[in-house]
Amino acid sequence: MLYLYMKENIIKIKSFNFALEVISLYKYLTSEKKEYILSKQLLRSGTSIGALVRESEHAESKADFIHKLSIALKEANETDYWLALLFQSQYFTKNEYTINQNNCIELIRLLTSIIKTSKNN
Repeated sequence: MLYLYMKENIIKIKSFNFALEVISLYKYLTSEKKEYILSKQLLRSGTSIGALVRESEHAESKADFIHKLSIALKEANETDYWLALLFQSQYFTKNEYTINQNNCIELIRLLTSIIKTSKNN
Protein backbone atom coordinates (compact mmCIF):
# COMPACT_ATOMS: atom_id res chain seq x y z
CA MET A 1 0.00 0.00 0.00
CA LEU A 2 1.35 3.39 -0.94
CA TYR A 3 0.48 6.59 0.83
CA LEU A 4 -0.27 8.69 -2.26
CA TYR A 5 -0.09 12.15 -0.75
CA MET A 6 3.55 11.97 0.23
CA LYS A 7 6.22 13.52 -1.92
CA GLU A 8 8.82 11.11 -3.30
CA ASN A 9 10.71 10.49 -0.08
CA ILE A 10 11.66 6.84 0.19
CA ILE A 11 12.20 6.72 3.97
CA LYS A 12 8.93 8.57 4.56
CA ILE A 13 6.98 6.20 2.30
CA LYS A 14 8.63 3.01 3.57
CA SER A 15 8.27 3.94 7.24
CA PHE A 16 4.60 4.82 6.75
CA ASN A 17 3.89 1.57 4.91
CA PHE A 18 5.80 -0.36 7.56
CA ALA A 19 3.64 1.26 10.25
CA LEU A 20 0.54 0.06 8.37
CA GLU A 21 1.95 -3.48 8.35
CA VAL A 22 2.72 -3.28 12.07
CA ILE A 23 -0.86 -2.18 12.73
CA SER A 24 -2.08 -5.21 10.78
CA LEU A 25 0.23 -7.47 12.79
CA TYR A 26 -1.08 -5.95 16.01
CA LYS A 27 -4.68 -6.58 14.97
CA TYR A 28 -3.81 -10.17 14.05
CA LEU A 29 -1.93 -10.82 17.29
CA THR A 30 -4.66 -9.43 19.50
CA SER A 31 -7.66 -10.93 17.70
CA GLU A 32 -6.31 -14.30 16.52
CA LYS A 33 -3.55 -15.09 19.03
CA LYS A 34 -4.93 -13.20 22.04
CA GLU A 35 -1.46 -11.72 22.64
CA TYR A 36 -1.68 -8.22 24.14
CA ILE A 37 1.60 -7.34 25.85
CA LEU A 38 4.31 -8.03 23.26
CA SER A 39 2.03 -6.92 20.43
CA LYS A 40 1.55 -3.54 22.11
CA GLN A 41 5.33 -3.11 22.32
CA LEU A 42 5.61 -3.96 18.62
CA LEU A 43 2.83 -1.48 17.79
CA ARG A 44 4.46 1.31 19.78
CA SER A 45 7.97 0.94 18.39
CA GLY A 46 6.96 0.01 14.84
CA THR A 47 4.67 2.99 14.34
CA SER A 48 6.97 5.51 16.00
CA ILE A 49 9.62 5.08 13.28
CA GLY A 50 7.50 6.89 10.71
CA ALA A 51 6.36 9.49 13.21
CA LEU A 52 9.98 10.37 13.98
CA VAL A 53 10.83 10.51 10.29
CA ARG A 54 7.98 12.99 9.87
CA GLU A 55 9.22 15.00 12.85
CA SER A 56 12.67 15.20 11.28
CA GLU A 57 11.21 17.06 8.29
CA HIS A 58 10.76 20.09 10.52
CA ALA A 59 13.91 19.78 12.57
CA GLU A 60 15.23 23.02 13.98
CA SER A 61 18.81 22.27 12.97
CA LYS A 62 21.01 19.65 11.36
CA ALA A 63 21.79 18.29 14.82
CA ASP A 64 18.07 18.06 15.61
CA PHE A 65 17.48 16.28 12.27
CA ILE A 66 20.19 13.72 13.06
CA HIS A 67 18.88 13.31 16.61
CA LYS A 68 15.31 12.59 15.48
CA LEU A 69 16.46 10.07 12.89
CA SER A 70 18.77 8.47 15.46
CA ILE A 71 15.77 7.91 17.72
CA ALA A 72 13.87 6.46 14.73
CA LEU A 73 16.82 4.10 14.21
CA LYS A 74 16.63 2.99 17.85
CA GLU A 75 12.90 2.36 17.47
CA ALA A 76 13.52 0.33 14.30
CA ASN A 77 16.11 -1.74 16.13
CA GLU A 78 13.66 -2.30 18.99
CA THR A 79 10.97 -3.31 16.50
CA ASP A 80 13.35 -5.88 15.04
CA TYR A 81 13.76 -7.28 18.56
CA TRP A 82 9.99 -7.61 19.11
CA LEU A 83 9.53 -9.26 15.72
CA ALA A 84 12.24 -11.81 16.55
CA LEU A 85 10.81 -12.45 20.01
CA LEU A 86 7.30 -12.96 18.67
CA PHE A 87 8.63 -15.31 15.99
CA GLN A 88 10.69 -17.33 18.46
CA SER A 89 7.61 -17.50 20.70
CA GLN A 90 5.74 -19.02 17.74
CA TYR A 91 3.26 -16.20 17.19
CA PHE A 92 4.41 -15.79 13.55
CA THR A 93 5.14 -18.22 10.78
CA LYS A 94 8.64 -18.16 9.28
CA ASN A 95 7.25 -16.42 6.19
CA GLU A 96 5.42 -13.72 8.18
CA TYR A 97 8.53 -13.07 10.21
CA THR A 98 10.88 -12.96 7.22
CA ILE A 99 8.79 -10.47 5.26
CA ASN A 100 8.38 -8.09 8.21
CA GLN A 101 11.94 -8.46 9.42
CA ASN A 102 13.29 -7.72 5.94
CA ASN A 103 11.22 -4.53 5.81
CA CYS A 104 12.48 -3.54 9.25
CA ILE A 105 16.11 -4.21 8.29
CA GLU A 106 15.63 -2.13 5.16
CA LEU A 107 14.45 0.79 7.32
CA ILE A 108 17.45 0.33 9.63
CA ARG A 109 19.82 0.45 6.64
CA LEU A 110 18.13 3.52 5.15
CA LEU A 111 18.15 5.39 8.46
CA THR A 112 21.79 4.46 9.09
CA SER A 113 22.76 5.72 5.64
CA ILE A 114 20.87 9.00 6.03
CA ILE A 115 22.38 9.62 9.47
CA LYS A 116 25.93 8.88 8.26
CA THR A 117 25.52 11.09 5.20
CA SER A 118 24.07 13.91 7.28
CA LYS A 119 26.95 13.72 9.76
CA ASN A 120 29.50 13.85 6.93
CA ASN A 121 27.97 16.86 5.16
